[in-house]
Amino acid sequence: MTWQRPFVNSQDLAGTFSVPAHFTSGHAIGVIAVDLKYPKLPGNVVNATTFDFPVLYKKVEFDIELLFEGAPELEMVVVEAAKELEAEGVRAIVGACGYFAHFQKQVADAVNVPVFLSSLCQLPLIKLGLKQEQKIAVFAASADNIDDEILSGVGAQLDDLVIQDVGSMESFAPIRWGEETLDNKWLTEDLEKTAHDLVEQHPEIGAILLECSDLPPYAYAIQTATGLPVFDFITLIKWAHSAVVQTPYYGYF
Repeated sequence: MTWQRPFVNSQDLAGTFSVPAHFTSGHAIGVIAVDLKYPKLPGNVVNATTFDFPVLYKKVEFDIELLFEGAPELEMVVVEAAKELEAEGVRAIVGACGYFAHFQKQVADAVNVPVFLSSLCQLPLIKLGLKQEQKIAVFAASADNIDDEILSGVGAQLDDLVIQDVGSMESFAPIRWGEETLDNKWLTEDLEKTAHDLVEQHPEIGAILLECSDLPPYAYAIQTATGLPVFDFITLIKWAHSAVVQTPYYGYF
């Protein structure tokens, strides 16, 4: 693949350019997102104001429960969505649900741009930075579906994790079941307490990963409650973006 280098000043635009035809352009990150209806706050992967760079969304329509399970019939839907994003010129593709990890390898093999479909892709790197005896707490929308099968797709192991279910929390129900009204204060306080209590019960936890793409708005509160590093979809997406859109450094010495 060959990418046009970023324009960093007006002189860069003083030329003649030839690029593949796209409906829109300027979006390095493509996001595959399930068509779900509920309040999506700033910080959510599918709230575009979360990012200080453009992203291109591709909607897929299927039951989220099937994605949690990794139903095989979803594979081609996800692959085709990735191919369409690639055709529109994105430089990297991410998902907007941690359970897209079921199809991480298949999608990566199907396109010619980097693919990081799940927040869980960060697990091996996080583990590398911890002491051998430390574990990673994973806050998951469906804890029962974080198993060896899904983790194998991202190079992680269940033994390294402490899984915390959030899907069963009453305060999370509007997100889990697609309701129109969300008590954000209640959910924030609930997640703070849950995180604090979990770390108290498991002092071996050295870092936290928020699996769900709806949880980044609460990363600050969770970090404040625990004093631990908190990784989520946004840390992943910003990392990917910084790699595929490098820019010059300016300063003095």
